[in-house]
Amino acid sequence: MLSDQEIRKDLAQLKEIVAKHKAPDAELAVHTEIIDGIELPVFSKVPTNLGELYRLGLQNPSLPFLVYMNERFSFGETIDLSRRLGRILVERYGIGRGDRVAICARNSTEWCISYMAVTQIGAIVVPMNSWWKGPELEYGLRDSGSRLVIADLTRFHAIKPYIGELGVEVILIKPGTSEDARLYPEFFKLLRSVEPLSQAEIDAFDVQADQDASIMYTSGSTGEPKGVLSSHRAIISALYTWKFVKEINEILRPELVEKNPPWQPALLANVPLFHVTGSHAQFLNCFVYLRKFVMMYKWDAEEALALIEKERISILHGVPTMTWEVMHSRQFDNTDLSSLRSVQSGGAPRPPEHLSMMTRKFPEKALPGLGYGLTETNAIGAIISGKFYLSRPNSTGRPSPPLTEIKIVDEAGNTLANEQIGEICIKGPTIMKGYWNKPEATEEVMENGWFHTGDIGKLDELGFLIILDRAKDIVIRGGENIGCAEVEYAIHEHPAVSEASVYGIPDERLGEIPCATVMLKPDRSLDQSELKRFLESRLAAFKIPEHVFFQHERLPRIASGKIAKKSLRQQTIAMLREDDPDDDLDEE
Repeated sequence: MLSDQEIRKDLAQLKEIVAKHKAPDAELAVHTEIIDGIELPVFSKVPTNLGELYRLGLQNPSLPFLVYMNERFSFGETIDLSRRLGRILVERYGIGRGDRVAICARNSTEWCISYMAVTQIGAIVVPMNSWWKGPELEYGLRDSGSRLVIADLTRFHAIKPYIGELGVEVILIKPGTSEDARLYPEFFKLLRSVEPLSQAEIDAFDVQADQDASIMYTSGSTGEPKGVLSSHRAIISALYTWKFVKEINEILRPELVEKNPPWQPALLANVPLFHVTGSHAQFLNCFVYLRKFVMMYKWDAEEALALIEKERISILHGVPTMTWEVMHSRQFDNTDLSSLRSVQSGGAPRPPEHLSMMTRKFPEKALPGLGYGLTETNAIGAIISGKFYLSRPNSTGRPSPPLTEIKIVDEAGNTLANEQIGEICIKGPTIMKGYWNKPEATEEVMENGWFHTGDIGKLDELGFLIILDRAKDIVIRGGENIGCAEVEYAIHEHPAVSEASVYGIPDERLGEIPCATVMLKPDRSLDQSELKRFLESRLAAFKIPEHVFFQHERLPRIASGKIAKKSLRQQTIAMLREDDPDDDLDEE
C-alpha cells in the first residue's frame, strides 16, 4: 500500500510520463480533431478502422488465436474466414455500408468471425443479448432494422416465429434439422464455398474512422433497451487507451515488465461477447497484443481454473463475481496459477473485502485491477490497478489517460470540486454517437460532448473516482444491467397484479440481485413460483426477481407520489437479514 504522500509523488511522475507518451513523435501520439462539432483529443497513429486492427494479426499469422472447446484457429485462419464471410455478405446478401447485421448467439468462434466480417465491409454489427427471450430478440431486430441474422440454434428457434414478419434473412451457426438446413444456409458450409476478399477489395470499402460500426443494446431506466451506436474510432480509441495505460504503468513501475515471457499472452474469455467487456476489453484487444483468446461455453469456476492451468492464461478478466467464485472453488489451491499476470474486473463494483482476499490468495505477480466504463463509453471511464488499487480499494480509479475526462456535476449542471458528490460525466472520443432511433433519449444524456452516466459519485482529493450510487433505476446483477422499469412492466402484465416495484439488494456473490414488492388486486392471490413462471417467457432469466413480496395494500409513496423504492429496499434487506442472520446484506 502507498501513503497519500507516495501517491502524490507517483501521480506527479505519471503526469510527466503521460506527456512524453502522447507527444507528437511517440507511438501513441495524440492530437485534437473536431468530431460532430466537438473538439476532442484523438490518437494520431492507430488503425483507422477495425479492418486495419484485424490486419495486425497478420504480423504472426500462425500464432494461436481463437480457442473454443476442441476448436483452435490461428490469427491467419481467423482473418481468412472473416474475409470469406465478408464476400458472402456482400455478394450473396447484398450487405453494404450502413446495413445492420445481427449476431444472435452465445460465445463461439463463429461469433468472432461474424463480428470481424461485418465491420470489415463497412456494415454495422448488432450483437444481441444471447440471454434474451424471443420477444426481447424480436424487439432488438426490429429496432435495429437488421437485414440479416447470424444465429445459433437456440436463438434461431427463439426468433423463428418473427422471421417472416421482420423480413430478415438467416445464417445458421450450427446445422439444425434437415428442414432448417434446407431453408437456411449453415455457417462454415457457406464459407468453404467462396474465396476470401483480397486486401484490395477490403481497402475499396473505404471505411472511415467516424463511420458507424456497432449497435450494442443496454438496459437503462426506461422499459425498452437502447441501442448504443458507436463508430470505428470510438472502439479503437478504447483499445489503445488500455494499451496507453498499461505502458505508462510499466514505465512508472519497470518491475512489472516481463522480459521474454515463457508463454504467449492469453486471456480467458468468460463474459458474453455482446457486452463491451467481452467484445472490446477481451476479444478485440487480443489483436493489439496478439493474445490467445480462450472462450468458455458457459461460466464455471472449476472449468476456468482448469483452463488457466492448461492454456497458461495470463489475464483473468470479468465481473467481480467471477473472481469471487474462483477464489471459493475447491480446486483453487490445487491449480497452477503461475502464468497469471493480471486479475481484472469491470462491469460492476468490487467489494473491498474481495480485494483483500485476492491479495492473499492469488500469486504476487497477478496484479489486481478494476475498470469503470459503460456501453455508451465503450467501456472507458476510470481505471486502477496494482499499488494504487490496494491503497484506494473503494475507488474505481482516475480518468483513463490520455483521451478521457471526468467531471462531477450537480442537478443544475454545475461542475463540482473534488470531494463533492454529484453525477458522474465522461467526455472523450470513445463516447457513443447516440442511441439508435432515439434522439430524445440521446439529448437527455449528452451535452457538449459530455455523457451523463446516471451514476452518483465524487472525485476525491487526489482525483480518484468513487462511485456511491446510481441515479438511473437499474440493478447490476453480476455485471448485467437490469432496467427496473422493464421488469415492472412485465410483472404488470399478470392479471392479478395491481402495481409493482423492482429494486436491488446487496448480494455477496453477484453484487446485487433484483427483488420486487407487488400489490395484488382485491380478492386475487399469487405466489412467487407462479409469478416467476409467468415471467420466464417474457424476460431473460437474470432479470427475474430473486425475491418477491406480495401485499394487498398500496405500496408506500414519497412526497412526489412516486413509490418509495428506498424504503421497500430497506424493508427487504431487514426482513432477509432477520430470516438469515448470517447473510451478508450490509449496505455500502
